[in-house]
Amino acid sequence: MFTTNALRPSLKTILKTSTVAGITAVMLSTGIPAAVTHSFAAPVKIEAPQVPSFANVVDAVSPAVVSVRVQSRANPVSDEVSNGFSFDFGGRGLDELPDDHPLKRFFKEFGGPNGGPDNDKRAERGHGPRDGKPGRLRPTSQGSGFFISEDGYLVTNNHVVSDGSAFTVILNDGSELDAKLVGKDSRTDLAVLKVDDKRKFSYVNWADDSKVRVGDWVVAVGNPFGLGGTVTAGIISARGRDIGSGPYDDYLQVDAAVNRGNSGGPTFNLNGEVVGINTAIFSPSGGNVGIAFAIPASVAKDVVADLIKDGEVSRGWLGVQIQPVDKDVAESLGLAEASGALVVEPQAGSPGEKAGIRKGDVITAVNGDTIKGPRELARTIARMRPGTSVDVELWRDGKAESVKLEIGTLPAETKEASAGPDQQQQEEQLPSSEKALADLGVTVTPSEDGNGVTISSVDPDSDASDRGLKEGEKIVSVNNQEVKSADDILKVIEEARKDGRTKALFQIEADNASRFVALPISQG
Repeated sequence: MFTTNALRPSLKTILKTSTVAGITAVMLSTGIPAAVTHSFAAPVKIEAPQVPSFANVVDAVSPAVVSVRVQSRANPVSDEVSNGFSFDFGGRGLDELPDDHPLKRFFKEFGGPNGGPDNDKRAERGHGPRDGKPGRLRPTSQGSGFFISEDGYLVTNNHVVSDGSAFTVILNDGSELDAKLVGKDSRTDLAVLKVDDKRKFSYVNWADDSKVRVGDWVVAVGNPFGLGGTVTAGIISARGRDIGSGPYDDYLQVDAAVNRGNSGGPTFNLNGEVVGINTAIFSPSGGNVGIAFAIPASVAKDVVADLIKDGEVSRGWLGVQIQPVDKDVAESLGLAEASGALVVEPQAGSPGEKAGIRKGDVITAVNGDTIKGPRELARTIARMRPGTSVDVELWRDGKAESVKLEIGTLPAETKEASAGPDQQQQEEQLPSSEKALADLGVTVTPSEDGNGVTISSVDPDSDASDRGLKEGEKIVSVNNQEVKSADDILKVIEEARKDGRTKALFQIEADNASRFVALPISQG
């Protein structure tokens, strides 16, 4: 009997460890694995920085935000029939078509708009389209709104409710309640509705928008496309935007997604306070492109308070047509900087006219507050209560003056500031001028009514053409001096040149409106 060390385990056995493709094997020196285990990779996990959530703000404010559904009465017209279809014959009614027109004969024989036995019988029963009765309520628009008091006052846009006859608000929980219109203001596009109910409504407060900074986070809540409560977030992109909607434009621009149906809905800061009311969007496509405009809380707060109290807004009125002062106008008047509001024309019987404000004056301050342009003047005067006494600082004939006046009440159809209508070229050809003002690029002739001179031609390559002067318009004054001939104009221009001025201020009349234009006079 004998033994061999090759077949016997020994303390000197050499273990080898090999790891291949995730399998770990313990190998004896003989190459036979003693054990096999599997090793798996751990799932990916990244410790990312925590991003602030808007969820707490949304949870708090959502019960105060509502959808607004508007219905209007559709008045029947002569081209409407009982089946709900309407007919448009190239803008004419059926009665205006010739008697032998095939459509007219068809409807008279078989029934239809204003014709046929069926319509005659409906008219006899008092149900025809000519009985003068109002039509039934039909949905016409929808938007958003929000409660500002626990007893049911809520704010929305005027353009959402302006043509409405009945209003319904849909709360966050889906319940629907009738509302009545308390008041509306077209100039700021704001309206107030009231819901009468025994419950206490969740409501929100106004923010101090003077503390809002460009770059601050905001959250918009509303009813886009009728989908119901929807939340979007963004930042304040700009302040003081003028979008041409009225004399009191002072919008916040935000980049939160705002679409049709968001109108009247609130934009909140992260404290759940209303910084603005979503009102308009800039959109070539009709949908959100990241440029939305909101009425600032400071504007809305005062207007809404007046609507709740009186059902209307009472604004101060100065009664002057004004335009901006650009660099050329400032130079022509001897102003150190292009600032203020240039008076084009005071309205007859207005507070401004009674106080002695004249065309060509530049309003530079009100009660010591600097006026930078027409918008500032319009908003400043509008905020004042009628009957308030104010000091108005002017720039007149190359020096500063001051007048005292009492603010009036803005008439219903009067706008505080206006830059005048678009100028349109008149078709009537006027006679040739007696004298050409070659340096200015215009040819003029005395006006038939003796008031000013009429422009009979404009050089298309001249400064006058570049600044919008057109044939048929009238020049009534130069540097606030009345002119009735070309000689009068040349005389005023020479005086301005002697005073070292390089531009003269021309008052232009067209379509019953006036504007001022500064033209270079340095040459010649």
